[in-house]
Amino acid sequence: MKTENRPLTIRLHGGDNLIVACSNLVPGTSIPEENLTCRELIPSGHKVATATIEPGEPVFKYNQIIGFARNRINPGEHVHLHNLAYKEFEREHAISIEAQAPDFLPEEMRATFQGIIRADNRIATRNYIGVVSTVNCASTVVRRIAQSFDEKIMADFPHIDGIVPICHETGCGTVSSGEALDVLQRTLAGYICHPNFAGVLVIGLGCEKNSIESLFRNNFLATGTMLQSLAIQESGGTTAAVREGAARIREMLPEANKVKRRPVSASHIILGLECGGSDAYSGITANPALGEAANILVRNGGTAVLSETPEVYGAEHLLTRRAVTKEVGEKLIAKIGWWRDYLKRNGCDMDNNPTPGNKAGGLTTILEKSLGAVAKGGTTRLMEVYDFAMPVREKGLVFMDTPGYDPVSVTGLVAGGANVIGFTTGRGSVFGCKPSPVIKLATNTVLYEKMPGDMDINCGAIADGEATVAQMGEQIFRLILKTASGGKTKSELLDMGDNEFALWNIGAVL
Repeated sequence: MKTENRPLTIRLHGGDNLIVACSNLVPGTSIPEENLTCRELIPSGHKVATATIEPGEPVFKYNQIIGFARNRINPGEHVHLHNLAYKEFEREHAISIEAQAPDFLPEEMRATFQGIIRADNRIATRNYIGVVSTVNCASTVVRRIAQSFDEKIMADFPHIDGIVPICHETGCGTVSSGEALDVLQRTLAGYICHPNFAGVLVIGLGCEKNSIESLFRNNFLATGTMLQSLAIQESGGTTAAVREGAARIREMLPEANKVKRRPVSASHIILGLECGGSDAYSGITANPALGEAANILVRNGGTAVLSETPEVYGAEHLLTRRAVTKEVGEKLIAKIGWWRDYLKRNGCDMDNNPTPGNKAGGLTTILEKSLGAVAKGGTTRLMEVYDFAMPVREKGLVFMDTPGYDPVSVTGLVAGGANVIGFTTGRGSVFGCKPSPVIKLATNTVLYEKMPGDMDINCGAIADGEATVAQMGEQIFRLILKTASGGKTKSELLDMGDNEFALWNIGAVL
C-alpha cells in the first residue's frame, strides 16, 4: 500500500471547523499546517476539531452543517458521537439558482460502447433470460427452472449471459388495489421489460392477488415468443410446472443467442448511482469520483440516476439549487417531506439511518452522511424526480425516490431502466445485481487491498495522493464503457445477483 504521498489529514473547505484524519493519529500528533496537536486518538477517517466549538454551535464539514456540539469541543479533540448531536434546522433551497446546462459534446464526438440493439431499438448491456415470480409461492418453481440450465447446457449458447430467477416475498396477503400493489407491479414490469432481458417467463401460482392477468393488463404487457407466462396450479403442480417452464426457456434460447454487439453511443447508458457500507472517505474519494464520471456521462448524452432519499436529507438544498425547473425542485422537497412524516409515524427520524458500520468508519450524523452521498450526483442540472421504479425517460442527472437500503434502492433503479450500476463502499459491501452489472468502487486503499475479489476500482488513491478526483472520474467512466460492452465486473465473476432483488414493501400485510 502506497503511503508516501498520503497527508496526515484532509481539510475539505476553508470554512470547516474540523479536518479528517487520513490514518490513525495518536495523542500528541502535530498537524503543522493547522497549527494543531491531537489531544486524543483520532481513528482514520474520523474528525479532528480545529477550533473551539461551544455547546450548541454548528459543526461544519464540506462548508455545510453536519450537526451541533453537545458540549465544548476543543481544538485537537475527536469529533464524533460523544460530542456531536443531530437536530433539524431550516435550509435555503434556492431552487434553480445554479441550474447551468452542461457542456454537451456533439454527437459525433461522443464516447461509444459495444451494446446490444434489441428489435425495438432499445439498447442492452447484458443478454439474460429472466424467470419472474408474481408471488412468493412461485419462488421454488422459479429457482428450479433457472437451476436446470447448468454450464453444460449454456455452453451451446455462448451469447447468453445466464438464466436469472427473480423471486420475492410478497404478491399476496395485501390489498387488491392501491399503492402497494401498484409499486409491486411497476417494479416487476420494469424488470420484465428491461432491455438486458432477451426473454422472460413469468410464473404465478394461480390464486394470488398479483395475478399474471392483472400484472400484464395493468402494465400493457403482451405475450409472445420471448415473453410467456405459466400458472403452477393450471400446469399440474410443482414438478409439472418446472418441466413445462424449462421447456419454454429452451424454446427461447436459440433466439436469445442470436445477438451481436455493435458500437452505440454512450447516450444509451443509464447509470444507477448507489453507495453502501459508507465510511468517512465515501464523501471524499469514491462519491466525488463517481460524480465526476456521472458528469462525463451526462456530457456524452447519457443518464445518471441518484437515489436513496433518506440519504439526501440534509443535502437536498444542494440538489434543488440545480433543479432545471421550480417544479422539479419542489418534487424533491415533497419527497423529503414524505419521508419525514413516514419516519415520524413509525417512531424514528432521519438520523436513525447511519449504521454501526457507517459510524465506525467515521460518519456521525445523517447530515454528514448525506452531504457525502449527494456527491455521487456530480454537478450538472437535476432534470427530473421519479417515483420508485418508474421508467426513466429524461437524459442527464435525475433522481429516483428510494429507501436507503441498498438492495431495495438498486431494485428500483434497475426497474427504472438502469443498465449499469456504480456502487461505492467504504466498509466493504458485497453486492451484485442481475440483469445489470455492478461496478464496485472502494473508498480507501485498506479496503481495496483487503477485499480485492470484490472491488473493481480503488478510489482510495485520491486520499493517498496518487490521483485526483478528475483522474479517478475518468477512470471510472472508461470502466463503465468497458462494462457496458460486456466486460465482467468482480461481482459478476463471483456470479452474484440471483438473490438481490428486493421489493419496497409499502402496504400492510393482511
